Amino acid sequence: MQRPLLVLLLCCCLSGSQANRVYVHPFHLFAAENVSCETLQTQTAKPLETLAVAPLDIQVLTPDGRDPSKLDAQKQNITERTVVLAELLNTLGLRMYQSLSSKQQSTNTLLSPVNTYGSLVTFYLGASKKTANSFQCLLGLKRGSDREDCVSLVDGHKVLKTLQGINSLVDDGPKDEITTQVWTFTRQDAQLSEDFIQGTQDFSDTSFIRGVDLSELQETEQLVNSFVEKTSDGKVKNIFKDLNSSSDLLFLSSFNFQGNWRTAFQPEKTSLQEFHVDETTTVMVPLMTHTGHYHYLNDKVRRCTVVKLSLSKRSYMLLVLPHEGANLNDIESKLRTDVLTGWHQNLQEGLLELSLPKFSMSSMNDLRDLLAKMDPILEAQLLGSQAEFSQLSNAKPFTIDKVINEVLFEMSEEGAEPQDKKQEAGVPLKLSINRPFFFSVIEGDSNSIFMLGKIINPAL
Repeated sequence: MQRPLLVLLLCCCLSGSQANRVYVHPFHLFAAENVSCETLQTQTAKPLETLAVAPLDIQVLTPDGRDPSKLDAQKQNITERTVVLAELLNTLGLRMYQSLSSKQQSTNTLLSPVNTYGSLVTFYLGASKKTANSFQCLLGLKRGSDREDCVSLVDGHKVLKTLQGINSLVDDGPKDEITTQVWTFTRQDAQLSEDFIQGTQDFSDTSFIRGVDLSELQETEQLVNSFVEKTSDGKVKNIFKDLNSSSDLLFLSSFNFQGNWRTAFQPEKTSLQEFHVDETTTVMVPLMTHTGHYHYLNDKVRRCTVVKLSLSKRSYMLLVLPHEGANLNDIESKLRTDVLTGWHQNLQEGLLELSLPKFSMSSMNDLRDLLAKMDPILEAQLLGSQAEFSQLSNAKPFTIDKVINEVLFEMSEEGAEPQDKKQEAGVPLKLSINRPFFFSVIEGDSNSIFMLGKIINPAL
């Protein structure tokens, strides 16, 4: 009784924020055509359409080809879908980030809700109906009127294409750029479903699917890592470790956000200053400084200062600095989508002399480990021992070893617009980001959260 109850509670928890919607339920925006509630225990009627996988050749680095006829499909209702999907991925992303950050209290932390959500939807495309039901529940896409013994399936391709539409909103900015790459390595004798292969392409800018010999673990580990490094232009290195010879598939998605501040910082004012990692540890780091008009908020209830930093035409960063003596972990543990929205709505414009550490970050999270941190039963149902991927390959059973999300976040000191040299009138309020802080990168039209992170030590 416990596991069905857990699934029900997860569905209720994630769909609760949808209760007051005046528009159509998320399920209906992404539903497959002629959808009906299919009994969980019965097999899928249509045969699985699969494609052979090319063996990995370290000399052949070209991405997989794409069908041009499928690139612009499912464009109708994109605006409504984008807004609805943004709320779903924000809710799940914050929940996953809180779980991750609570386990990494003394280290820098970074998570991309967009990248994590896309990885989950890609595997949803290969899941059996029972496992797909669990995926839809976690993703906030489960139809509320279904009986317990059946499931109505959404079209995962619609979800992934909408996700790519969200990414393209940022790419439309002056210099900001988002790049998503996906690598899938499967055992040599397995064929993969066309649905899953199409999903990796819907999710990414470039994708690579290759067959490898998973019985020769040490040699295969070196081979796939070398292939990933070369095809990522050296940005993604030494990802796969401790491979399992009984596994059938390795998966890696890389989400690279290269951003620019809307207005440049003043290079002549960048200087080495103290950053207080904790009560006893101080490091010297370059702090960039800019004096200008910012939107900011002093939240006395949550004991923090919030500053909005504009990036591209549409995206921005919300930077959250705890007050002296306040605990960053306490602030993070209470984060919800309505908290971020409330901060943004209550910002007031004022003159600040803002000093901010230079920082670029990267992180590597195994999605299986991340789900296990949230709930071990959840991990088992979605990607672990209880998960069934009958729609992923012709090989039965088909098990997943690694599902890794790599996130790269790079901010230039330069700006998309030149620095205004004129002296700002008035006396600026000085705000130095010289102790651990939280930040989120948000796309302003859809309110999608691209990045959630904290900096404990910018020198790392």
